[in-house]
Amino acid sequence: MRARSYLPGLLSGLERKNGWSLAEFAGDARPDGMQRLLTHARWDADQVRDALRAQVAERIGDPGGVLVIDDTGFEKKGRRSAGVQRQYTGTAGKITNCQIGVFASYVNPDRQRVLIDRELYLPESWFAGPGRLADAGVPERARFAPKPELAWRMIERACDDPLLMFGWVTGDEAYGDNTGLRRRCAGRGMNYVFAVSRDHPLVLGGARTRADAAFAALPQTAWQRLSCGDGAKGRRWYDWAWIGLDQHQGEHQWMLARRSISDPTDLAFYRCAANRPVGLSELVRVAGSRWSIEECFQASKNEVGLDHYQVRKHIAWYRHITLAMVAHAHLAFLTAAPPPGPDNDTHGGEAHDLATQGGCPGRDVRPVGGMMATIQTILSRSPSTRSAARTPISTSPDTRHDTESAGHAGDTAIKPAPAAATTGDNDASSITKCGWTINPVKNTERKNSFQIAA
Repeated sequence: MRARSYLPGLLSGLERKNGWSLAEFAGDARPDGMQRLLTHARWDADQVRDALRAQVAERIGDPGGVLVIDDTGFEKKGRRSAGVQRQYTGTAGKITNCQIGVFASYVNPDRQRVLIDRELYLPESWFAGPGRLADAGVPERARFAPKPELAWRMIERACDDPLLMFGWVTGDEAYGDNTGLRRRCAGRGMNYVFAVSRDHPLVLGGARTRADAAFAALPQTAWQRLSCGDGAKGRRWYDWAWIGLDQHQGEHQWMLARRSISDPTDLAFYRCAANRPVGLSELVRVAGSRWSIEECFQASKNEVGLDHYQVRKHIAWYRHITLAMVAHAHLAFLTAAPPPGPDNDTHGGEAHDLATQGGCPGRDVRPVGGMMATIQTILSRSPSTRSAARTPISTSPDTRHDTESAGHAGDTAIKPAPAAATTGDNDASSITKCGWTINPVKNTERKNSFQIAA
């Protein structure tokens, strides 16, 4: 099975991890087999994604975990790759020709972090006519969905997973400014800390105002210096303040502000909600968790070739991205696993020893526990075939596949939400289903917090 070569290739020390280089790493003369894995082979990328999420739940799941939403860009040449157009991406810091992927990552209180879901953004211009969609293999039933809608699909999948425990959802202004997304989260009983714009509208004391004006009126004593976690240069310290908002249907709501110590004019704002009272330090922890997905993007692109693909079709994008997420999770689990020993075989004694496929010095490419075996079982359930095969993934791509291979260094190439979860302490079924169980120990922090009443 080609996946036995593709995954070790992603985990190897290859500088570029595209079809040609992965084929050479596997000892193949041409990249056809690797391209076929991403296009013609019969396997379901969503099953692999779900298996990955199950492993995340088992290995690093925690009631205080945070689901982080963000997007990242993949710069491309030409206009044939699914979803490509000139659009802004923070990856390049400018408007450029690129694809945009919306992702969900999971981070636990120990800051172990893994990408767990993905959706390819298709700009509205792509739906001007069917020809371009068909050429890129986009399924006929696909409809335009803005990024917050794609985010909700991933949030809902995580919420519907009974094994995945998480206490919070967070994301940047692109998602926090979307009222519909926040309402959907509230409707599922999910706690959130979403970044919002400085002009985010508020009603305080019956008067309309905006976030920056509300916090500008606070006394200096309202601000507390707290760390929101570790960064590349150590602890990240900021001054923080919060404002309590009116409860809505039992939901506690706050506005949170972060102020730079070196530049007091540099502020960020967050809209927060929870199904129970929480402390300032907990909101700060969740707000700080948002950076973890950027670390996932950087590691995935640098270490496992998340952005090294050279495919154009819709289905191929999902397949490469999903396999790269598996490879990234493998590395993350290695750092989280206890050291191997006679009484602690972290590799489960599997026959699928990916290390036999090669690797680079200092990197263990063997499977962690049963994850790789599970993934490869899914990949090998149906044999590869050169004939077109309908392979449903996120938006069920149709049967059109890539046939081109670029050169060695080429880069061309909702369902209705259920009723809102109750917030009673004894409603264990709701807590399990929606995955927002919180460790009660965290709540003791609020006794040392200073809240400014609205």
